[in-house]
Amino acid sequence: MKLESYWLDTAPVFNGGVQGDVEGRADVVVIGGGFTGLSAALELATRGVSVTLLEAGRIAGQASGRNGGQCNTGVAQDFASLADSIGLERARDFYRAYESAVASVESIVSRHQIECDFIRTGKLKLAAKPKHFDKLARTYDVLRREVDAQVELIAPQQMRSEIGSDGFHGGLLQRNGVQMHMGKFGVGLAQAGARHGARIFDNAAVTQLKRIEGERYEVTSTRGVIRADRVLVATGPSRQGPLQWFQKRMAPVGSFIVVTEPLPVQQLDALFPHRRSYVTSLNIGNYFRVTPDNRLLWGGRARFAMSDPRSDAKSGEVLRNGLARYFPELAATRIDYCWGGLVDITVDRFPRAGRHEGLYYSMGYSGHGVQMSTHMGRVMADVMFGSDDANPWRTLQWPPVPGHAGRAWMLPLIGAYYRMQDILH
Repeated sequence: MKLESYWLDTAPVFNGGVQGDVEGRADVVVIGGGFTGLSAALELATRGVSVTLLEAGRIAGQASGRNGGQCNTGVAQDFASLADSIGLERARDFYRAYESAVASVESIVSRHQIECDFIRTGKLKLAAKPKHFDKLARTYDVLRREVDAQVELIAPQQMRSEIGSDGFHGGLLQRNGVQMHMGKFGVGLAQAGARHGARIFDNAAVTQLKRIEGERYEVTSTRGVIRADRVLVATGPSRQGPLQWFQKRMAPVGSFIVVTEPLPVQQLDALFPHRRSYVTSLNIGNYFRVTPDNRLLWGGRARFAMSDPRSDAKSGEVLRNGLARYFPELAATRIDYCWGGLVDITVDRFPRAGRHEGLYYSMGYSGHGVQMSTHMGRVMADVMFGSDDANPWRTLQWPPVPGHAGRAWMLPLIGAYYRMQDILH
């Protein structure tokens, strides 16, 4: 079993990075080489903007490389409950922002001819308890009436036509969901950006930000120093660098994934006949899908702990046991990959994007980052050059998390809270 990302291990090598020192100046310096930063760099470069991207490690190697390979329409919250809490019109606007995000991904893949196994299969949210189906049914009514006429409700007695398990009690199908190979997509974004003139540096961790005036900054990295007219912070849950203001506003939550050995097509046809993207209705639930090479990817918030090889292995056992509960026929299946790391969760599970002390930023995707991070890279290219109305999250306040939930010792407490919610509800 490899304790590394399946997406990164099976992706091509990015060969468009700049060799040598970081130096000189740029119209824009992007901090972070995940989907937000890469998308922004690509968009800016196509507009003729001088852009330099600095990534602390491997391109697309952090949160962008540890997701479930899903790219779905829909907010992180239950839509019906969200409409009750913030109003239908605002909830509708946020839902449509995610529709726009999926469309952004599709247009980038098409325009730049990124080979990433892009396919539209729909997302099926599965009721993990019988009483969860009633909540899905209420959400279905509101969604279909107000914002998504294509949504479908799958009754409990129909579930065998969708998934080969007796562990689920109905589902909500959103047909706009997309799947793709995340490693190939990340490398494809980077290669496209480099082709259009973006200067991309990996292994260039930012260690200091010195404000010169207004939006101009001197950015110091482990590979050199550069001056920027504008800086975009696209670091997500990074715990390193001079980014404490952002770190205090998010709770980093561990997300862990296992990937099986390749499975027989006949078995996959029986278990997952439509090859959907799947997610369960629990707070500490699971997300899963079939990979392009016929493996089952199975992920979830297995343990609320920081990632390291020992912790990842323990999380892998938790995930293996959960997989066997829902699909007993896969209990003895070999696990080929196991990895994990942090994703950035905001208190209300909405992203945040805007400007702070002359720094532009976009992050906090709260487990729905593939589509929105890519979309927000393009949006922030607009925002940095005067079109703030393009930012759907511009009106949201962003206070610090009480007690700073980003600290490692808080993670088990956060996990205990969500586990209790799943027991009670």
